[in-house]
Amino acid sequence: MSYKDSSRPTFERVEDLLKKMTLNEKIGQLLQPFGWKTYMKENGKVSLSEAFQEQVKNGGVGSLYGVLRADPWTEVTLENGLSPEEGAKAINDIQRYVIENSRLGIPILFGEECSHGHMAIGATVFPVPLSVGSTWNVDLYRDMCRAIALETRSQGGAATYSPVLDVVRDPRWGRTEECFAEDPYLIGELAVAAVEGLQGDRLDAHDSVIATLKHFVAYGSSEGGRNAGPVHMGMRELHESDLLPFRKGIEAGALSVMTAYNEIDGVPCTSNHYLLQELLREQWGFDGFVITDCGAINMLAWGHDIAENGEHASVLALEAGVDMEMSGEMFGKHLESAVNKKLLDESLLDAAVKRVLNIKFKLGLFENPYVDPAKAAEVIGCSKHVELARQVAQESIVLLKNDGRTLPLSKETRKIAVIGPNANHMYNQLGDYTSPQKRGQIVTLLDGIRNKLGSGAEEQLLYALGCRIKGDSREGFERALACAEQVDVIIMAIGGSSARDFGEGTIDLRTGASVVTEHAWSDMECGEGIDRASLSLLGVQLELVQEIHKLGKPVIVVYINGRPIAEPWIDEHAHAIVEAWYPGQEGGNAIADILFGDTNPSGRLTVSVPKHVGQLPVYYNGKRSRGKRYLEMDNKPQYPFGYGLSYTEFQYDGLRVSPQHITPDGEATVQIEVTNVGSVAGADVVQLYIMDKVSSVTRPNKELKGFCKVHLAPGETKTVTFTVTGEHLQLIDRNYEPIVEEGEFTLMVGRNAEEFVSTNLFVFKEVVKHA
Repeated sequence: MSYKDSSRPTFERVEDLLKKMTLNEKIGQLLQPFGWKTYMKENGKVSLSEAFQEQVKNGGVGSLYGVLRADPWTEVTLENGLSPEEGAKAINDIQRYVIENSRLGIPILFGEECSHGHMAIGATVFPVPLSVGSTWNVDLYRDMCRAIALETRSQGGAATYSPVLDVVRDPRWGRTEECFAEDPYLIGELAVAAVEGLQGDRLDAHDSVIATLKHFVAYGSSEGGRNAGPVHMGMRELHESDLLPFRKGIEAGALSVMTAYNEIDGVPCTSNHYLLQELLREQWGFDGFVITDCGAINMLAWGHDIAENGEHASVLALEAGVDMEMSGEMFGKHLESAVNKKLLDESLLDAAVKRVLNIKFKLGLFENPYVDPAKAAEVIGCSKHVELARQVAQESIVLLKNDGRTLPLSKETRKIAVIGPNANHMYNQLGDYTSPQKRGQIVTLLDGIRNKLGSGAEEQLLYALGCRIKGDSREGFERALACAEQVDVIIMAIGGSSARDFGEGTIDLRTGASVVTEHAWSDMECGEGIDRASLSLLGVQLELVQEIHKLGKPVIVVYINGRPIAEPWIDEHAHAIVEAWYPGQEGGNAIADILFGDTNPSGRLTVSVPKHVGQLPVYYNGKRSRGKRYLEMDNKPQYPFGYGLSYTEFQYDGLRVSPQHITPDGEATVQIEVTNVGSVAGADVVQLYIMDKVSSVTRPNKELKGFCKVHLAPGETKTVTFTVTGEHLQLIDRNYEPIVEEGEFTLMVGRNAEEFVSTNLFVFKEVVKHA
């Protein structure tokens, strides 16, 4: 059969295979049922479910979602789940059964969650995307994605549902931790790195997976920061902001896109023909496939209420440009009847099937459908990836405050107390979309400080839980204060949690002892579906810090959390504040590296931190017409976009642009000297912002258009160079076309969105050269 001949062009193989397929077999390629339901593990052996076997024989499975996913939702645990080697064997068993027991032997496409590491037992847990953004290190993120791709593909996963390219507009949104930033340019640069890292040089390699850009589109701009809420956004802002990262990802070669749950101006993204067909495919030239988020088609009928029933919703989604449904529930039930009733043209279904098959051929699944379990056991969670996770965490941690050089600490400090609900809770530092973990694989903050102090830790270190993330119990205050009274320095590990109920039990607040409970205490206040009305600390955490502060000793606050925290009292009274986000499995070591000065902090904020939740929205790139202040306070953030301190000082000199006059299709070079004027080595993030002074449509006050992380020894100077082109200067005009207008632009180079030096650039249709 021609489609099995690898010497033939891919399009010929696709056409040949499509001609041989029945309607049911075509529909099967567009379904992605839940993969963890396909197998059972009993007495150490894996067997396939009868329901899955029957579905395969009927031609109804083209893809599986999350075969290796483990978490409370799937009910896959360390006990009943699969080790890296077992997972690879199970994937092989499933694939072999499908190939040998289906009429045409079309291999399965296995899709897996990999937001910050493969969501499977034993895989490396990297820092969350919000942490990744705070590194401002595109090359490092590309390396992280290469590691994730290797771990995932080694077990058989060939598609991943990342990166998340949503632009954060309201950090009360629970999925803020899954996003890189509030800035579309920075997100776009990281989108390119993700595609390059995940997909590699060739898709049929043993260490490459398909990148899925999500959520298409404007999911991070929902009303009130509520998950999947309506988006009130005009077409111009949509193109200039939220669509930009997706366009960059498509240009980099991404082969999958996931629709968002939300609606934009009354049209749900899952049924938006303009977005999925006219823009994505016709204008941008996207040649991959579009997959829904789980349950998105259901929402068209029961949520958005634009469809009469499931059949109508399925037709709307497929006609708009959806190719595959995660869960497969609606497509599996209704596409056959829709075609038979002439409600859906079969040619549209054929087009979707072609796009899915094309990717399967590109992945080499027909030639190499199986993986090597021994290889999976070797590379998953390997020491090289653990070291990489630590480096990403180190570079992501942001030093927000450091009065009187409280930090770095000396390892000779006589006694140190580590207090708080995030000091020693491993799941609290990992973020959402995390699998069950063996305790020895995760380094908590307490572990990291113990590792740093070495043999002296027993004498120097005291620990108390103090309180939980949520709840009003003060039972742990007495123990915490007793510890704090005995020490010289107090580290408060507080913040938030995206930890779901992994059944790990809880800790007695008074004694610090582990307590076995029927259900674990749930401190979850962030993550998917967990949106907040406030950005303050929950429970009695602030009260605990205030009581300990009364002792008059240095207090260092370490935030471990998934969204910005607005706590003015802590901003004013803490001696030092460290923002660690969710730093992953090596987070404890990385934070300790920062606290004790073995690593100089170089993380910079990618979301603005407000003084008060009432200031929202507070993102830096708002319009110049957004107003001046509120009655109670101004509209400036507590910590601006791009902000972060170092243990050294950097000086910016000699900003220049050449030439200073260019045409709309020309380019200019911007240069500045950056000098480390301090006494220790460090890295600063040099940021370029541009403002269009007068424009035909209103523009943001400033926009990030370049950045560079530069490492400098004490006394060292480096020249940082940026190239400004028409793409950096353009706007979307009244006809919704990109254009570079004539006029004056302000170029700002500095360490954050509020501290910079500036110069001007002029754009004219004709540039007169002076003798």
